Amino acid sequence: MKQVLSAAIAASILTFPAVAVAEWKPDRPINIIVPWSAGGSTDQVTRVLAPILEEALGQPVVVVNQPGASGATGTQAALDAERDGYTWTANAVANNATYAITGLIDDTSIADYRIYLHVANIPVVSVNADSPITDMGGFLEAMKSGDIPTVATAGVNSSGGMALAALKEEAGGDGRMIAYDGGAPAVIAAAGGEAAATTQLASEQAELIKAGKLRPLAALSDKPLEIEGIDPIPPITNWLPDMNVSADYFGILIPVGAPDEVYETVDKIWEETVSTSDAFKKYASERGAFFDPSYGDAALEKAMPVIITEACARVARDEAVVDPSKYGITCEAKAE
Repeated sequence: MKQVLSAAIAASILTFPAVAVAEWKPDRPINIIVPWSAGGSTDQVTRVLAPILEEALGQPVVVVNQPGASGATGTQAALDAERDGYTWTANAVANNATYAITGLIDDTSIADYRIYLHVANIPVVSVNADSPITDMGGFLEAMKSGDIPTVATAGVNSSGGMALAALKEEAGGDGRMIAYDGGAPAVIAAAGGEAAATTQLASEQAELIKAGKLRPLAALSDKPLEIEGIDPIPPITNWLPDMNVSADYFGILIPVGAPDEVYETVDKIWEETVSTSDAFKKYASERGAFFDPSYGDAALEKAMPVIITEACARVARDEAVVDPSKYGITCEAKAE
């Protein structure tokens, strides 16, 4: 599909007050709601971030796992919390931008948050180590055959669920999705043989691939994915050259409406501390993520391609219950 970001949404969500000198000094712990179960990609990377924030802010940063409804349950809790700067959320940014489009949360968009990105994660198609499928070509053939593989994901709105849906749309065929409450239980299910395959993120699969429990077939990218200790994983474009592979950005989202000094202080932490973090660089190298920190307008510009892609993919698959144009995203059908 051709995706277009309207001028209206650009104007409404790319505007934020310039960084000032005000400093926020929190006087109690800050909660970051991770709307997925422990051990998944969002949980992993948020726990890398938490001690960095604790040191900078001088208060405990508590990671609260609140899974359910493909991440909508915890996200709704963050939106419902008092807008005082003490309740944040973490996620793949495209999820927060499209929950209303899929009907999981009423009347919300990416304009409801100030965004702080740290990594871009890549979905990987992997099979159980004992699978007779040895390459991505064989997996695509299996999707089109009567012996359709079972695929473990964290649900339809997760990165793995979206990756599977994109594969179906681009290549045809099917995969019987089994949904779990997070990426960690999904990849464990595939490694243990409960499902034949998984399309979850590389960061969630890396250790099981290194242990020989999963066999990676392809990364949903346009170049090989390099993970420390693993042979490069070939890109999906080796088999599907026209497939859209927008980077899937993850980060922290602070609901709008808090005092300005909250955002100004976190902006400064992102620029001076997070952007140079050795802990994040190490995480990215070991887990197959791209360390690409940004905040505010720059972060939103980076995330918009995957936001638009996912919103418009929902329309193409008749999964949208709200037209994305309500939130400034226009999806125009591809010319035949």
